[in-house]
This record gives sequence, C-alpha cells and structure tokens, in this order.
Amino acid sequence: MSSFRNIILSAILLMFLSVNANCQTQKDNVSNSDVKVEKQKKKKKKKKKKKVKLPDIDLSHWKVTLPVTNDKGKPYEIEPPEIEDFASNEIAKPYMYIDSTKGAIVFHAMPTASKTRNTKYTRSELREQMVPGENNVNWTFKDGAYMKGKLAMDEVSRDDNGKYHRVIIMQIHGRLTNEQRDLIGEDDNNAPPILKIYWDKGKIRVKTKLLKNLNAQVPEILHEDAWDDDEGFNFEQEVGFSKFTLEVKVSDGKMVIILNGNEYKVYENIHMKKWGVFENYFKAGNYFQSRDEGSYAKVRYYELEVSH
Repeated sequence: MSSFRNIILSAILLMFLSVNANCQTQKDNVSNSDVKVEKQKKKKKKKKKKKVKLPDIDLSHWKVTLPVTNDKGKPYEIEPPEIEDFASNEIAKPYMYIDSTKGAIVFHAMPTASKTRNTKYTRSELREQMVPGENNVNWTFKDGAYMKGKLAMDEVSRDDNGKYHRVIIMQIHGRLTNEQRDLIGEDDNNAPPILKIYWDKGKIRVKTKLLKNLNAQVPEILHEDAWDDDEGFNFEQEVGFSKFTLEVKVSDGKMVIILNGNEYKVYENIHMKKWGVFENYFKAGNYFQSRDEGSYAKVRYYELEVSH
C-alpha cells in the first residue's frame, strides 16, 4: 500500500513539474514573441526615418527668382543668407520647396504677372552669386567654370496639340560690366545668354549664340543685336521624366555640355572666343516657356554644384 502511494505521489510530482515547465516555456515564448514584435517595430521606425531625404545642394552662393511679385511689383527674390532657410518662407513654399521623399528641391513655375525684364515668361530659378548677395562679381570664359546637376522633370502641362511645354533647366547668362554698360548707353547690365538648356518633350536641347559679324569689336560686339541664335542641338538620349545628369564645362574659347556622362556637345569656335568679352553667371531651375492659361511645370533638383 505504501509502495502504491509512493507511485501515485511520484506521478503527481512529475505532472506538476511538467505543467511548470510548460508554463515557463509559454512565458519564454511570449517573452520572445514580444521581443520580436518590438524589434520589428524598431526596424519599421528605422525604415521610416530612412525615407526622409534631403537634396545635396548648397544654396549659399545662389539667389532665387520666383513667379510672384514683391510689394514693388517686381519678381520676388531671395538672396543669401535668407535663401538657406527658404523651406520656412511662406511666400516661397508654393514655388520652391523640398520633396523629402525623393530628396530634391522642387521648382514650380506657371504664367503669372511676375516677369523679369526682357522676357514674357516666368521662372522659379536660381542665379549664381560668386559673392553671396552680390551681382557685380562674375566670371569669364578665360576664368573657367563648371556646373553639374542631377535633376528630373516632375510634372509639366501640355499645349493644345497635346505636346509638353518646354522648360529651360540650365543657363549661362552673359552680363555687361558697369563700364561696358555705360559705354554702349544701356540702363542695365543685361547681356544675351550664351547657353540655354531645355527639357523639350522629354529630350535635352541646347541653344547658343552666334556672332553675326565675325570682325566685330568693342563696342559693337557688346550689343545684344550683334548676336544671333544658332539652330540648336538635340541629344539623342530621351530622358523623359527619369533622373538625369547634366554637366557644363567652360574654358577659354570652349564650352562643353555632357548628358549622363556619355553624350557630349562641344562648342570650340570663333563665337566662343569672341564671347570672352562678357562676364557670365550660371542659372539653374525652372524657366517656364509658356503663357498658356493653366500651364505649369515642376522640376526636381537632387544635386547641384558649381566650381571655378
């Protein structure tokens, strides 16, 4: 009888130990499950944080012109150092803003009453300032210059024929010195742009200037009507709405435009040599080429760098 009782007690003890072990295992499993869930939550948070991207663009040597007027009825501009805080500028927000999901600055332009001098079009466009806040310090071809941008067309409207509107996305603009301006009796320092790069129906198109009279000297050569437009050049590759890279290299008597590192257009001729008389500055962004009602364009810039 005693032996039977011992067997019963042993069985009960084993059952108790087994239940305890199962409970502990379940606790461990629950604990491990909680740890896994917590780790997954942390991973998700990390992934969400990684989605926030900022463009690789230093704006300390640029000012921007926006398609809206200031209190004097002129195009609204933001110069350094204020431009570095453009994202919090309420006036700038609709026309120049950060897309943190793509890591780009978006330049948005459409027809408005805000037109810069000598043009019928509006812009949301950067203007290089070698000395921040100063327009009177610029460069010549002899000085040399380099600009590289990584960008993409974000959105653009179509005309009545269903074709996309054109946008100038990069420029080299000429500038008269104060002495040259006074010499030819102009009331501003504006000179023609030696380079315009267009996003044109999904392709990249380049336009430059030709001197009409190759024997022209100062002061004749300083007048805008001394120069004519060339026929233009289209790169073969279609960029569409994809991201692409543009490089512009300038040296004495030479200008090179490079698309995606593999297509080149080289200008090395008498016109480039003669252009050496002018000062210049780079422009980049969205110089919208339409006055159609309801038309607009948005250009994304991911990277932009300039050197001299």
